[in-house]
Amino acid sequence: MQQKRVDDVIGEDSASERPNKRAKVTLEDPEYSTARAPQEDNEDEEEELVQKEEIRSSDLYLDTINRAILDFDFEKVCSVSLSNVNTYGCLVCGKYFQGRGRKSYAYAHSIHEDHHVFINLETTKVYVLPDGYHVSDPSLEDISYVLAPAFTRNSVAHLSSTTHLAKPSYDLASRAYLPGYVGLNNIKRNDHMNVIIHSLLHVRPLRDFLLLSDFRGKEPELLKRFAALAKKVWNPRLFKSQVSPHEFLQEVNRASAGKFRLEQQGDPVEFLGWLLNHLHKDLGGTKKRNSSIIFSTFQGELRVETQQVLIRPDSGENEKPRFDIDRDIKASESPFLFLALDLPPPPLFQDTVEKNIIPQVSLHSVLAKYDGKTTQESLGQLRRFKCRRLPQYIIVHFKRFTKNVFVEEKNPTIINFPLRGLDFRSYVDAPPNNLSTLYDLIANVTHESVAGTTRDKESTVWKVHLRAPGGGGEGEKWFMIQDLIVEETRKEMIFLGETVLQIWERRPHDTKRNGEGTDVDINKRS
Repeated sequence: MQQKRVDDVIGEDSASERPNKRAKVTLEDPEYSTARAPQEDNEDEEEELVQKEEIRSSDLYLDTINRAILDFDFEKVCSVSLSNVNTYGCLVCGKYFQGRGRKSYAYAHSIHEDHHVFINLETTKVYVLPDGYHVSDPSLEDISYVLAPAFTRNSVAHLSSTTHLAKPSYDLASRAYLPGYVGLNNIKRNDHMNVIIHSLLHVRPLRDFLLLSDFRGKEPELLKRFAALAKKVWNPRLFKSQVSPHEFLQEVNRASAGKFRLEQQGDPVEFLGWLLNHLHKDLGGTKKRNSSIIFSTFQGELRVETQQVLIRPDSGENEKPRFDIDRDIKASESPFLFLALDLPPPPLFQDTVEKNIIPQVSLHSVLAKYDGKTTQESLGQLRRFKCRRLPQYIIVHFKRFTKNVFVEEKNPTIINFPLRGLDFRSYVDAPPNNLSTLYDLIANVTHESVAGTTRDKESTVWKVHLRAPGGGGEGEKWFMIQDLIVEETRKEMIFLGETVLQIWERRPHDTKRNGEGTDVDINKRS
């Protein structure tokens, strides 16, 4: 028994010093052909020799790595214990295991399955098991980069230039893809969250903040996983030309207490509101202006005026209530992250000819809600709105769905809008001279389902149109993304869908105000 313990101790010591599996070295090896010098003269040579032996012995196992099967998009938990502590990924079969000690699951896997190369999913260091030594080889750098992509300020600035389109990337199967415009897996019914992820990751300040972040401390898990997902979407060295948001959406499910789940269809606008507020809190944001990257990018300010409705005896039957300047008007200021727009109701009764006509409305007509003149009546009060301050990026939400006692109805009205040069000057009080009021569209989320005015969640399909970097005009490119489908689309096709959400980007102040040649309107297309 005592002899066995001594052998165990000797085995542990030898394993810690150097690998058990060594490449055999014969007397013909040139490193051993020379005579040995005195010990005090060649200590450095012996250390260098040990390092060379370790690198050479690790090469015995690097050929077993299967890059085509590696997938780091899923939640990093042990496949046996379901623990997320000290997790390693097998680079031969792609499975996750906990630990690398003698009693760990990774150690047992290396013996039973003869898989020897493992990577620490937190530190990206590679080890050979069961020997337990660290491997440092330049050929493993691509695996570490896929696991944890790193960006510099120069590389991030390149993403918004026209050269980004000219140099596509290629995956292991030699399929070309454009970083940032890759498909996201629809695991079950999470396409309504996929379109929001794509839209937010093309907002330049938020995108740059996430790509340059290095969250290794006690930051909230949702923030860490969203930043990791952003780096994967914009990774120019992917093994596969698609990304799975599984790891991020699992945390969304936990953080929202099951409100947003993979297997249940939902509302992208509701998910966007929850995500922006949750990220704002995770970043240490408060109610103060510009207290986080979320508020500094999306938050604007609204002026709301209210007045009690009074029925005058001289008013006609069909006369709408209006503001009375002789009575008190209450004014308040309210911050906003997106503007909600009401669509005109579709006609209730249609003949056989009108059934084939889809109602249309211009964007400026629904934006009139915020001109400070248009009134709305609700709960016995009149209200009118006007923006006091516009954010750098304006999120516009069209109220397309309404609920009643029996069913949830859908408004099929199509919205006509320009792709560039939308002027918000009429909807803001005293616009500052140093900021432009012209905005360009960068993301457009559309809804597709069966024809009619009843919402059918079972057959709902969500798509997003994203503008590629570069100037406007005829050479401007747009991409349509629906889950794993990524296609370049014509600008004229963007208006045909039932738009639910849009993100508009403020133009630089030095841009020409007329913007001629860049706007495209559905009424002007041939």
